[in-house]
Amino acid sequence: MKLLIIEDDSVLMDELTARFKEWDIDAFGITDFNDVMNDFIKHEPELVIVDITLPKYDGFYWCRMIRNVSSVPIIFLSSRDHPADMVMSMQMGADDYVQKPFNFEVLNAKVQALLRRTYEYQHKEIDVFKFRDAVFDFKKLTVTAGDDVIELTKNESYILSILSQNTGDSVSRTEIIESLWDDSKFISDNTLTVNVNRLRKKLESIGLDHAIVTKTGIGYILKE
Repeated sequence: MKLLIIEDDSVLMDELTARFKEWDIDAFGITDFNDVMNDFIKHEPELVIVDITLPKYDGFYWCRMIRNVSSVPIIFLSSRDHPADMVMSMQMGADDYVQKPFNFEVLNAKVQALLRRTYEYQHKEIDVFKFRDAVFDFKKLTVTAGDDVIELTKNESYILSILSQNTGDSVSRTEIIESLWDDSKFISDNTLTVNVNRLRKKLESIGLDHAIVTKTGIGYILKE
């Protein structure tokens, strides 16, 4: 398993690389911040960890560039603690956000959960789901309605898969968080909200209005 780290703190980079090696993950870091995408394409990592504050361009820029060509899982690792930074990272297509200083065991738990969810995803029972006049393709990470096609992130696709398996019934936020991140204490409730809101807007953009309904104090429903 290969992991790309986009981090300009050489001390932290060395420590991350060493720790991930202990966890049987081949981690490597960016050396040329003018050409991050070249290293990304060359090494084809299974997961990316990226800081926000970087030389040349910030982490949001590189997240957006990666998302243009790949749906690989992305985790932001940053000392910035403003809620707007977390929201921005999710809007750019990131799957999680870890604030510095951090616990390595927690980071490893997040990485392992994200890797399992992403690369064991093909074993899910539901690959394609028909909803209204649309088709959810959980392998291709797309939703198609007529000539319109939208692309989903891994998180968005997984959330939609969970809701699809319970169409018409409410699914609690805790159930989604635990399915998505394995342990709810490792992720903020706000992160789920951001993912669901982004997914809802994508569905609305192709005519699937009010597809995901919020049940206050309970969770969400995929409504026909």
